[in-house]
Order: sequence, then C-alpha cells, then structure tokens
Amino acid sequence: MASLESWLLDILACPRCHGKVEPTPEQDGLVCPSCRVVYPVEDGIPQMLPDAGKPLSGEDPAGP
Repeated sequence: MASLESWLLDILACPRCHGKVEPTPEQDGLVCPSCRVVYPVEDGIPQMLPDAGKPLSGEDPAGP
C-alpha cells in the first residue's frame, strides 16, 4: 500500500476527539493515540467514521 501524503495527514483528525492521527507502522491504518483507536485505510482511502475505528490490539473495547 502506498503511504498517505503528508498534507493529508496534516488535515485528518480523529472523528471522536478531533486529535491528530498517525499512520500505523504497516501503513494500513491511522491511530488516534488519545482514543487508542485505529481507523482502517482501504485502497488508499482513510475510513474516518467513528464506527469504523477499532481498539488497538490488546485494548479493552469497553475502555477503562
């Protein structure tokens, strides 16, 4: 998968907390460090809907 353009990363925000998102090491998703959620990137298109986010591996989906 091609990496996302830096200008796109500059304008994308988490739909839950509106914080910055960062690409995963595999470049297959965007992580919100605050919410501890990963949003998938499918065919180069970030899926930035609140329901599309999945908890980081090893995280409890119900939260603390």
